[in-house]
Amino acid sequence: MAELVYRPVIGLARTMFKAWDLKIDCRGSENIPRSGGAVLVSNHISYLDFVFNGLTALPQKRLVRFMAKESVFRHRISGPLMRGMKHIPVDRANGEAAYARALDSLRSGEVVGVFPEATISESFTLKSFKSGAVRLAQEAGVPLIPTAVWGTQRLWTKGHPRNFKRSHFPITIRVGEAMEASREQYAGAITRRLRERVQELLEAAQRAYPVRPRSTDDTWWMPAHLGGTAPTPDQLRTAGAH
Repeated sequence: MAELVYRPVIGLARTMFKAWDLKIDCRGSENIPRSGGAVLVSNHISYLDFVFNGLTALPQKRLVRFMAKESVFRHRISGPLMRGMKHIPVDRANGEAAYARALDSLRSGEVVGVFPEATISESFTLKSFKSGAVRLAQEAGVPLIPTAVWGTQRLWTKGHPRNFKRSHFPITIRVGEAMEASREQYAGAITRRLRERVQELLEAAQRAYPVRPRSTDDTWWMPAHLGGTAPTPDQLRTAGAH
């Protein structure tokens, strides 16, 4: 079936990125298989991560179906687009339907995108991973593709206003080699290895990122362990407990 919505949306996104003069440095797209199912797994630091993760598959002529929270599909603008691009709504109170749909997509040879942290990390560090991505790969018999994005939080993230006005804006993306998700191993053990791999890719993306905060007022997007002023995971946990 022709992709009547997805491909025009890609064209629109590329036009917008060109207008914003984004400097996208994406490496490792060759690790995404040209055919067959795969689970693309990424860290999550921005509302736009699915857009940039989707770009990683285009050199391989693949389209990624992302699992996203159900509320996005109810929005009057994003809803029809998300449904038209065949993304997969996730109702956190009843995740079985989304899991079954993602499994069907994988078995039919699609690439499914998953954010195993389940929500945006406000510390810009990796949160713990849920095991759903690994279980999907195990059950469908497809590989895991670890991925990391960096810089997207500066465009639009939780707790900060959108900023689409900067020019020459860098976005760094790293795609790692495929990982097997053997049914003979525990999903939890594979999930830990997967998180370690995404962490390695995230650190590589951070090292390759070509700019640093311009002033003390611009340190919010850097995690505390790299000298920024983003809240630490401990601070976020403490705030959430109150």
